[in-house]
Amino acid sequence: MDYRRYGETIYVRMDKGDEVISGILDICAKEHIVSAIFSGIGGCSEAEIQTFIPETGTFETQTIGGMLELVSLTGNVISDDQQKLYHHTHAVFSYKDGERHCVAAGHMKSITILYTAEIELRPVVGGTIGRQFNPDTGTGFWKFE
Repeated sequence: MDYRRYGETIYVRMDKGDEVISGILDICAKEHIVSAIFSGIGGCSEAEIQTFIPETGTFETQTIGGMLELVSLTGNVISDDQQKLYHHTHAVFSYKDGERHCVAAGHMKSITILYTAEIELRPVVGGTIGRQFNPDTGTGFWKFE
């Protein structure tokens, strides 16, 4: 993984074997970024896709692998009152299953790069977006500072 800051945007190149979400969180920690949004594309080897089940307050996880085209990656990073970083990431992948072209998408737990990913990381400028826990849903949401 390598990255550069140009203006307010950080451009990230992920390399084979890199894990996307931990890489983004590592950059945020290193650069003292407490809230940001990101997007990207690339080629991946494995993805853990989660679906939130409201009735149980849990996630179901499915792992897909092979040559996965990362068609769309979008997400955000926020922090709680103790500055712990959290991500909320969704992605869409296309892949082949025999002769069929397929699509898988959802909330991401992890994404492993096959050959590269190109990601724009945009820190929030002029304010901070925090995290507040909602006990009714069992998840965290944006808290505007």
